[in-house]
Amino acid sequence: MSEKIANFLAEKRRDTPFLVLDLDLVVDRYRCLKETLPNVDIYYAIKANPADEVVRALADEGSCFDIASLPEMDACLRLGVGASRLSFGHTIKKERDIARAHSSGLDLFAFDSAGELEKLACAAPESRVFCRLTTKGEGADWPLSKKFGCEVDIAEGLLKRAQQLGLKPHGISFHVGSQQTDPEQWDVAIAEAAELFRVLEKVGVKLELINLGGGLPARYLSEVPTVARYCDAINASMHKYFGNQMPAMILEPGRGLVGDAGVIQAEVVLVADRHNGSASRWVYLDIGKFGGLPETIGEAIKYRIRTSRDGGETVPSILAGPTCEELDVLYERTPYPLPKDLQVGDRIEIQSAGAYTWSYSAVCFNGIPPLKQYVI
Repeated sequence: MSEKIANFLAEKRRDTPFLVLDLDLVVDRYRCLKETLPNVDIYYAIKANPADEVVRALADEGSCFDIASLPEMDACLRLGVGASRLSFGHTIKKERDIARAHSSGLDLFAFDSAGELEKLACAAPESRVFCRLTTKGEGADWPLSKKFGCEVDIAEGLLKRAQQLGLKPHGISFHVGSQQTDPEQWDVAIAEAAELFRVLEKVGVKLELINLGGGLPARYLSEVPTVARYCDAINASMHKYFGNQMPAMILEPGRGLVGDAGVIQAEVVLVADRHNGSASRWVYLDIGKFGGLPETIGEAIKYRIRTSRDGGETVPSILAGPTCEELDVLYERTPYPLPKDLQVGDRIEIQSAGAYTWSYSAVCFNGIPPLKQYVI
């Protein structure tokens, strides 16, 4: 937790739950990435945290933006970000949405199927397109290996078809999985992309872009390698497989930019001893899966949690949310060691919660309003 956030939490007792985001930390992380990867264009994955303040600050730093919908595009345009700095990186789009994006000046689109390619040819003629490859998602706490991407041989045919349809086959993209804990996972994907570049060039399809996707992690319960370690691994693989024929490069960090910049403050609503076959202590918070913590599904993302009573005796505790939904349990398989004297009304801080929390929050489940956010 930054000193800035600590001071914000200390100055006033606000209604919980809420997320507080330190904008200086976001900008610092962006500058660190640009310094370490000077030849890579950063396209912030706006879905991670689309707050106007975040978009504006990153735009001022020169960032481009990866969008997944028209509302995200409209937000960028409203804040003065030119369409030339946007990439429509979602591979599943309505044809009318493609058409409006194209008419707004956007001309860089992702695809991973023949059907999407046909829509792009009709709604965004002559636009630049890049094909998303599938990855195994090994090493990622939040894999993205089933719903998106295609195999290399299919991508080869699709990129040839793109040229026949009058589109500009511009490049290759992939995503090694969100919260990727292994920097070497980029190596296999870059190798496949490089081979595809060579194969297609032989048949007259000249690719110019490799989109390295996202995956840079935040610091949750387990330690992760440094940002520099990831950047070094990416640089090494690019030079190994492309040599002096380096294409243009894009990186799409979301969690890696804003995750560690945010803290959620929540309140203990109930502490209860349950005896469902075995004695266990349940701690219920005023935030759960539906209030901004859906990435606890399957206990995939394990947040660091602090309380004002840390330092004393602890008890393994099952953490749950406040709603009447049975699925609203955060951590049960791996109970958290929380203070034995934790009480109703105590405040707790969920660390590194700046990404995929506020933007994931349900609108009104059980009548509970969406998670509040303060950007400072």
